[in-house]
Amino acid sequence: MGQKERERVAHHEIGYALAGMSLPGSDEVHKISIIPRGVAALGYTLQLPKEDRFLMTKSELKNRVAVLFGGRVAEELIYPEASTGARDDLLKATDIAKNMVKAYGMSEKLGQQCFDQEQRPMFLQNGQSHGPGYYSEETAREIDDEVRRITDELQVRVTAPLKTKLSILRQAAQVLLEKETIVGAELKTIAEQANGASAQEDQKDQEDIVADAVGQ
Repeated sequence: MGQKERERVAHHEIGYALAGMSLPGSDEVHKISIIPRGVAALGYTLQLPKEDRFLMTKSELKNRVAVLFGGRVAEELIYPEASTGARDDLLKATDIAKNMVKAYGMSEKLGQQCFDQEQRPMFLQNGQSHGPGYYSEETAREIDDEVRRITDELQVRVTAPLKTKLSILRQAAQVLLEKETIVGAELKTIAEQANGASAQEDQKDQEDIVADAVGQ
């Protein structure tokens, strides 16, 4: 990769990791890297669960989708336009949102129904037009609308915390560019140091305001 692409990938991966650290119930961030894994993965963020999981709640699935948007949102906050680098994240986010609507009955609009079985052409249905998994074209449109609503909502959810962490995003991306791979603990340290510096600046501003008021 050229330097400009390396910088974009670094911001993408740090954005993904910061989203994972910001949203409750997310898997722990263990490693962030901009060392390419073939053509498809120009970088990666490794998250590992704290324990084996066999079930996930609706809120946990939503947070997982939001985290998947972290890289794309980070790119849009730093650069004037997005790149093709978020393709895999978007595929995973869309797949989870579809399963929430079609398989898990997690849509208030469509209710407690499962639409997850494969649709078959009419000439292969053996006369059973209303078997399990059957739904109309109108319902198909409603499913598409619900998936779009969920993904749009969760992209907005992750945008707010990343906007408040822009300085951390930039600093951590520079460290990642230099080292190429960092662990989750290093990112936490960068975030804590940045938050500490910001708190000190806020305190100094307050002291200056008080001093000015006393002087007057």
